[in-house]
Amino acid sequence: MIEFRSVRKAYPDGTVAVEDVDLTVRAGTITALVGPSGCGKTTLLRMVNRMIEPTSGNVLVDGQDVRDADPAVLRRGIGYVIQQAGLFPHRTVLDNVGTVPRLFRNSRRATRDRARELLELVGLPVSLADRYPAQLSGGQQQRVGVARALAADPPVLLMDEPFSAVDPVVREGLQEELLRLQGELGKTVLFVTHDIDEAVRLGDQVAVLRTGGHVAQYAEPDELLAEPADDFVTSFIGRDRGYRRLSFVDGSVVPDEVATVTLGDRSSADGWVLALDGDRRPRGWLVPGAEVTGPVTEDRLLAGGSLHTTGTPLRGALDAALSSPSGLGVVVDDRGGYVGVVTAQQVLDEIERSRRQRVAP
Repeated sequence: MIEFRSVRKAYPDGTVAVEDVDLTVRAGTITALVGPSGCGKTTLLRMVNRMIEPTSGNVLVDGQDVRDADPAVLRRGIGYVIQQAGLFPHRTVLDNVGTVPRLFRNSRRATRDRARELLELVGLPVSLADRYPAQLSGGQQQRVGVARALAADPPVLLMDEPFSAVDPVVREGLQEELLRLQGELGKTVLFVTHDIDEAVRLGDQVAVLRTGGHVAQYAEPDELLAEPADDFVTSFIGRDRGYRRLSFVDGSVVPDEVATVTLGDRSSADGWVLALDGDRRPRGWLVPGAEVTGPVTEDRLLAGGSLHTTGTPLRGALDAALSSPSGLGVVVDDRGGYVGVVTAQQVLDEIERSRRQRVAP
């Protein structure tokens, strides 16, 4: 657990970066710090490992004031992931990951074995072990940075905008990887971001900070989106918070059927036809009225929209329907196999049903 008790940070020129912050990060959870530039997010984060010292107040990790610990010893027990990974360019991937274990005087063999395990844990092939950071993609470098932070198995992990320097597709994959790792390892994570979507996706709790280092609201993502504390939080979250909140609304939309065809077969159906591969995974749509004189092949298909996996929140179902060229959102099982289709109206009807249930006396 991490605790901030009446923490304040003021600089000699009079600038106040953090003002009287009281905040508790529960053990085994992810807390996201989000807010505009200059609101004190990174300052708060760096107080935990004493890279910045508070002007007043206390920062505690598992009940112990961090100022009672030697800074070097403290930092070895806290994982730290920064933007653009911060890897040592002259050291191989394996040696980068093994940095902290070597500081603990682990044997070279034990360190390298542990580093290989961690590469696999974060989804990197061991074949990358002897490469240098410059030989990796941005996403791979970030994964190496996460592996290095986990090398000493620290209970606390600090992450300072770790995914902001990669493209959106890689960023989404890294976010999924972090959630998977957290499900396995259960670290206490303090995560800094300027992106509200990233904060509500990753955080068990989200702290919205305003300029001047004040906590404007600290709440679970669903509560934050449903009941913003004031105009600043409302403005920062954005006007589409109702749509974002669908990520936390469970519901069950019964899918309908649509005509399907397996790639390589012929189709004579009218209207929209969904093409499936041999494992019944959706591959795209045949446009109504399109002349298909032979077996259906992928080059004849119109790309589909996103897919909605059964049992996941309604935001995915609505997005699937809205992004589909047919207006029919494709529903799949957890293996990606076709289940059926839903319309936006079906999803909206389910949202209304769920809303009535929530407000019913």
